[in-house]
Amino acid sequence: MIKATSRDKQLVTDLLVKSFEDNQSVNYIIHQDKNRLKRIHALMAYSFEICQMSGEVVLSDDNRACALILYPHKKRTSFKSIYLDIKLVLQSIGLPGLLKVLKREALIKKKQPKEEMAYLWFIGVDPLYQQSGVGSWLLQQVFVEAGKKKLPVYLETSTLRNLPWYKRFGFQIYDELNLGYTLYFLKRLPSN
Repeated sequence: MIKATSRDKQLVTDLLVKSFEDNQSVNYIIHQDKNRLKRIHALMAYSFEICQMSGEVVLSDDNRACALILYPHKKRTSFKSIYLDIKLVLQSIGLPGLLKVLKREALIKKKQPKEEMAYLWFIGVDPLYQQSGVGSWLLQQVFVEAGKKKLPVYLETSTLRNLPWYKRFGFQIYDELNLGYTLYFLKRLPSN
């Protein structure tokens, strides 16, 4: 596993755009127009920057998969974070969609626990290499790092076909949210 640096931003965002292009949850917050893919790219660039500030971004050794891990208990408001939030609204969400996204985020925050955690914001695999084991390997590395910090791993997914994969790795569904699609909340306790 490689810890990504700012030089890897384009590679990571490209991987995530390919992986999440058709994701319901991502497309729920992205302004849907002819620039949809560009907007998804801006969302992934935002997520990369936030995780660089308050978490970590990791790549598989072959650069075919990446994961963005956020440590919410380390997240702080700064001029840079405010700038990134404004940029996200202007480049991805659009002003008309801002209220919808703020309501969604408030509903999600109510369901998330208030404990220290490793929040797996995104894990993506180049579509050409999905089903090859590289995503499973990277997820296991995320568990190792979270285990060193004695942190549970939390995530949300709207992709029903991914639930058996997550369950195979010890995740349990602890809640659901209906947003016109179902968002599943999962957790995995740290290994001893």
